[in-house]
Amino acid sequence: MLMTQYVPGAPNWLDLGVTDTDAAAAFYGGVFGWTVQSAGPDAGGYGFFQLDGKTVAGVGPLTEEGAGAAWTVHFHSRDVDALAKTVEQAGGTVRFGPCDVFTAGRLAGFTDPTGAEFAVWQPREVAGLEVIAEPGSLAWTELYTTDAAAAKTFYRSVFGWETADNEMGDHLVYTVASPAGTDPAGDAGHSGLMQLPEEERAAGSASEWHPYFGVADCDATVAAATERGATVVIDPADAEGIGRLAKLLDPFGAPFALITPSPR
Repeated sequence: MLMTQYVPGAPNWLDLGVTDTDAAAAFYGGVFGWTVQSAGPDAGGYGFFQLDGKTVAGVGPLTEEGAGAAWTVHFHSRDVDALAKTVEQAGGTVRFGPCDVFTAGRLAGFTDPTGAEFAVWQPREVAGLEVIAEPGSLAWTELYTTDAAAAKTFYRSVFGWETADNEMGDHLVYTVASPAGTDPAGDAGHSGLMQLPEEERAAGSASEWHPYFGVADCDATVAAATERGATVVIDPADAEGIGRLAKLLDPFGAPFALITPSPR
């Protein structure tokens, strides 16, 4: 379960890199009711998606050459510089940083050994997202990977995650991760890892992290998103004991998912 009492290894920030931030603001505003608050004149066009005046994500123009629109999941770290060395020792690569973001915190971007990009946020004045696990905000993070075994080993080495494997049928395994010293089978779980099926790899799918946003009505939100140009990747479906889920690509090509949680 995600929460704003951030601990090392848990998701604490999320942002969207996109070619047209105004169009992104219009799309996500229409789907989730988000507004955008600029981070200021020196922030290079970066801003904050907000819901009822509280930050639920960041948004900014793409800055890396050849990059496509994508949501980037950030994980909490007490020492980004030390963690960058751990990432490299574990077989990952440093894409950018570590670097200071004004007085808000320290940031670095990485790529895991299977090709999935993620980032790490070391809080200073900004601890992380102000709203999590409420309708219209981040509810879960998920990795689709070309090598689940390698990814699990990597993230356990880097963050000390605890993991639990769950059989899903058809020889599929869904791994739930939680911070070090916690029970991934309990409420501490914050992320899922899943092997990309061979047919999806053959069709060109690659390793990627994507967010789940909690919504009151999965089907209605899918309809609102598709009316505004999104593409459905996985139709709404019930997952027993979890909720109703769907996965989409926004109009710019960034994958994201939705969940209407089952009553607890």
